[in-house]
Amino acid sequence: MASPLRSLVNDDSRYQKSFQLFLERSSEHQCMQDFIHNILPDILTSVGDGKSHLNVIGVGSGAGEMDLEIFSELHQKHPGVTVDNEVVEPNSQQLHNYKAAVSQKPGLYYIKFTWNQTTASEFEEHWKEKKMTKKADFIHMIQMLYFVKDPEATINFFHSLLNKNGKLLIIQMTATSGWEKLWQKYRNQLFKGERGPCVTTGDIKTILDSKGLSYQSYELPSEMDITKCFTEGDEKGELLLDFLTQLVNFSQTAPAELKAGVLDFLRQPDCSVESNGQVIFNNTMEVIVINQLRRVC
Repeated sequence: MASPLRSLVNDDSRYQKSFQLFLERSSEHQCMQDFIHNILPDILTSVGDGKSHLNVIGVGSGAGEMDLEIFSELHQKHPGVTVDNEVVEPNSQQLHNYKAAVSQKPGLYYIKFTWNQTTASEFEEHWKEKKMTKKADFIHMIQMLYFVKDPEATINFFHSLLNKNGKLLIIQMTATSGWEKLWQKYRNQLFKGERGPCVTTGDIKTILDSKGLSYQSYELPSEMDITKCFTEGDEKGELLLDFLTQLVNFSQTAPAELKAGVLDFLRQPDCSVESNGQVIFNNTMEVIVINQLRRVC
């Protein structure tokens, strides 16, 4: 008999609701903003390299919140530079929200936006079909490698687009995060017949090391309050459970044994800590900044 469990990525409305609640309940965006404003500026120094124009690609940019934060720092670091920004985002609502944010934010006169409602793999196909020779000075892929079929091939393609002194920035969950622990333990039950979103910065580093690519990494400690997941019938708790398992209506459609197992595991030290009646999930991420040049052995 077919499993009643459905992937959350196939229900966009439910996905967007659970994702927004995840952002509200976690410190994810705050941690990213801290990195962008405190550490990224030094990384961006070499990207400009005396240029008057820069090419940027945002892969899986969503509604553009982090993109606009990055541009704020890029403009401060290189105030006279103009920018071509290729936005790669398959979700129409997210792309609409990004465009709306741009229209409401003053001072972006130095950026030319090109909107690509497409997946990373489709963007690659179109790029190759057109035999594009354009190179990029800065590419960012923030929390998006979970959604590609072949993370290694995706990294290889976008790295190949880097200009001299270019940087490819990836943000992904770490192998020590609660996500990795949960998804590894219940991988077969949650992602039957599919690879699932189980790719961490540990996997990415293995790929980069095998290719001799030079990179730097920065851990971003982050957490999420998942207390409501343990209140039966709580709407927000059910949405968070959907996001954690990446399944639609997990609380209502999962077999009782699987649901009980997941809820119990979410309380374990591998995933969370309990403090003052709250269950705080380990949402730790890592930034990997890949250089255009390979390591010199």
